[in-house]
Amino acid sequence: MTQPGQLRLGVNIDHVATVRNARGSAYPDPLRAALLAEQAGADGITAHLREDRRHIGDADIEALIAGLSVPLNFEMAATDEMQKIALRHVPHAVCIVPEKREERTTEGGLEVAREENRLAHYIAPLRAAGCRVSLFIAADIAQVEAAARIGAQVVELHTGAYCDLHHEGKFAERDAELARLREMSALAHSLGLEVHAGHGLTFDTVKPVAALPEVMELNIGHFLIAESIFIGLPAALSEMRRLMDEARA
Repeated sequence: MTQPGQLRLGVNIDHVATVRNARGSAYPDPLRAALLAEQAGADGITAHLREDRRHIGDADIEALIAGLSVPLNFEMAATDEMQKIALRHVPHAVCIVPEKREERTTEGGLEVAREENRLAHYIAPLRAAGCRVSLFIAADIAQVEAAARIGAQVVELHTGAYCDLHHEGKFAERDAELARLREMSALAHSLGLEVHAGHGLTFDTVKPVAALPEVMELNIGHFLIAESIFIGLPAALSEMRRLMDEARA
């Protein structure tokens, strides 16, 4: 568990459910992975209940709510169905994400600026119920400013483009994207938003993002679950935490 002021690590356990669903079996159990991550020092658990239930299912959310002692970050699309589920369970946090049936994973940030009125009305009952509302957005000034206007408490900046550019060897473009992340982190913080970041982060890409002083939490999933195949989940979390702490030091 982190100390006060230390960068927090949220662990996304969606892809434990992906492996389970590939065989239609009862294992591996996402709750077991979440509890293992908790024991290994995760500050929170993230789970995305997609409309098509391709990985996490409704029963997983119920089990996580009942079984965890660290906060659950419930990722969801801005639909009536998901709002009802969130209001029934009242997780610690809800993170509103864009969602398309044909995508393999979340491909970009939420379009807040063009849907400002709808999203403002959508998140109001979630906030009233006691959920901490986060919006998953690109590092873009219009999206950050709109998120602040509609009453979100948190923005999670999409680091996928930065990570992809790094792994493709496009280092000049990568550095430009990192600069945007740096600028938008500072802007969001200045507007009173708590700043999180995530998507695609690996051992190779985490440190420059972890070094951004305004970022309070990283949410990392696919890489940690993949790496755990080879070294185990506690070891993967431990190494990620070491790199995060080293970057902040």
